[in-house]
Amino acid sequence: MGKASVIIYITVAVLLLLLISHSPSSNKAKSHNHRRLKLRSNFTFDPHSHQHERIPFDPLVAKIERHREDKEWEKQYIDTHHPELIHENHAPGEESQPEWEDFMDAEDYLNDEDKFNVTDRLVLLFPTIDVDPSDGFVSEHELTEWNLEQSRKEVLHRTQRDMEVHDKNHDGFVSFDEYEPPSWVRNSDNSSFGYDMGWWKEDHFNASDIDGDGLLNITEFNDFLHPADTSNPKLLHWLCKEEIRERDSDKDGKVNFKEFFHGLFDLVRNYDEESHDTSHHSEDSQDSPARKLFAELDKDGDGYLSDTELLPIIGKLHPSERYYAKQQADYIIQQADADKDGSLTLKEMIDSSYVFYSAIFNEDDEDYEHHDEFR
Repeated sequence: MGKASVIIYITVAVLLLLLISHSPSSNKAKSHNHRRLKLRSNFTFDPHSHQHERIPFDPLVAKIERHREDKEWEKQYIDTHHPELIHENHAPGEESQPEWEDFMDAEDYLNDEDKFNVTDRLVLLFPTIDVDPSDGFVSEHELTEWNLEQSRKEVLHRTQRDMEVHDKNHDGFVSFDEYEPPSWVRNSDNSSFGYDMGWWKEDHFNASDIDGDGLLNITEFNDFLHPADTSNPKLLHWLCKEEIRERDSDKDGKVNFKEFFHGLFDLVRNYDEESHDTSHHSEDSQDSPARKLFAELDKDGDGYLSDTELLPIIGKLHPSERYYAKQQADYIIQQADADKDGSLTLKEMIDSSYVFYSAIFNEDDEDYEHHDEFR
């Protein structure tokens, strides 16, 4: 971005702030800025949770949240894997709180306008989002790309943290022997839910090992943990094989139409129709489109879907971070786009700042403005 563009942005932003501060609607904007922000505190060590994390909008808030999450993760990891250290080096229970004092005032920082002002943050961030092109409007594409960049930072941060745990010899790589399945897998009595799960088998590891050296570097390990976002064809093929294995109820190694219809088709339909409501569809009404898609995928016409034939829809069965980034961008624009032109001005973003600084995104919420994150 050229120097002239930066000057124009600053000038427009200053004029806009003056306009807002003297406009009749300024009370509404100020009320949003004064609504108390609450950091996420829902970090969990639960591997069963498949709910997608909210993508943070503001990198500064994300950084504060990561620091606090790292502290929580460290505590839970020690409790789970090294309980003996709790008594040796850490105070148990409530006594451990003083150790976190440097994070206790994080929310006060966010809600102190002298330190963190939502309007000022949006003025600062707007030109870093409005880049393609830099025209004074944030489009759905620009907001999606911004969300995706923030999401990838979050994912990579967690991957690096996990790699520190599993890289036992600290050589910068993870071997299959170093990566032990989580305790909930190791302690499972049900073989169909324990080591038999393909997720923890060696073929998953090998599929993630792009260069075939028997070790996973940070990129390969990130793909291993988040295969939905990979461009590695071996890993995508492994995902297809896993879908066949999980959906193949008669264990013939393939998916027939019944197995496809009562599992995979719902996932494809939900991906294509984000506002889909299952109560509005009967099996009879969906049989025809399901058979049409099945026939398109069944390239050899044998009446079954193989792992290779599932490849065209694997991105819909396992949505990537880009999917969620676009979903969140669409929702934000829907909420903040006052003139309904499909893009956001700086004023629209400031007027609807609560949308950008909500601590959670949940498509099931009826009213985004009434979240408990603002108290």
